[in-house]
Amino acid sequence: MTVTIHPTAIVHDGAQLGADVSIGPYCIVGPQVTLKDRVVLKSHVVIDGITELGADGVVHPFACLGGPPQHLAHKGEPTKLIVGERALVRENVIMHTGTKKGGGVTVAGNDCMFMAGSGIAHDCILGNNVILANQASCGGHVQVGDFVFLGGSCAVHQFARLGRYSFIGGGAVVTKDVIPYGSVWGNHARLEGLNLVGLKRRGFSRELILALRTAYRMMFAEEGTFQERLDDVLENFSDIDQVVEIVRFIREDSTRPICLPSDN
Repeated sequence: MTVTIHPTAIVHDGAQLGADVSIGPYCIVGPQVTLKDRVVLKSHVVIDGITELGADGVVHPFACLGGPPQHLAHKGEPTKLIVGERALVRENVIMHTGTKKGGGVTVAGNDCMFMAGSGIAHDCILGNNVILANQASCGGHVQVGDFVFLGGSCAVHQFARLGRYSFIGGGAVVTKDVIPYGSVWGNHARLEGLNLVGLKRRGFSRELILALRTAYRMMFAEEGTFQERLDDVLENFSDIDQVVEIVRFIREDSTRPICLPSDN
């Protein structure tokens, strides 16, 4: 169990390096950085601030992790960035630490993939198995559930919530909350249905997908008020956790409205 550091890399005193960490040419690792076991920094990587990168993470050239938040209220307070295990961070990715006012920490869960040029701003909270395609970006305080896919060059407004298993189309500008299992497209993004392709790929049963589709149609029908339709959905699908999850997501307090279909 050895640590490999290229002669051109700069690793500051105080950095904590796990077993079998590999730090390539011209990387810079700050004094408050923790790299867990088997992390690989390819080359020209900068990791600074109070940043922790979980085991088996791989970071490609010119990624910059742990820089201070792009927020005028930030005055150098000790805030953090925590990235989970098996992260794949491609070229030119940027992730910032949190802000004192926003909770003080930016978090990405396990098994996340950040494609080239994607970015995570201060105080974002990402779940597990999240994928950001090239140039996708999340503004401050965005919450992203497990298994969300963000298409290339999409932009997510600060404080927005993206429910589990949702799909954000390429180039979408998301200014509102996206329901779990939903699919949104466009500028400004509109709800275009369920993420059926993603659900099938993740092994959701045909019966469960059918129930989700039926519940979706009930929620966004024209009869009655929106709250009345949500009540009807809960009454008819109270035994299906995924449907209940959608209704609860819609009814949770949020600073952003819910993204609706274009005809609602």
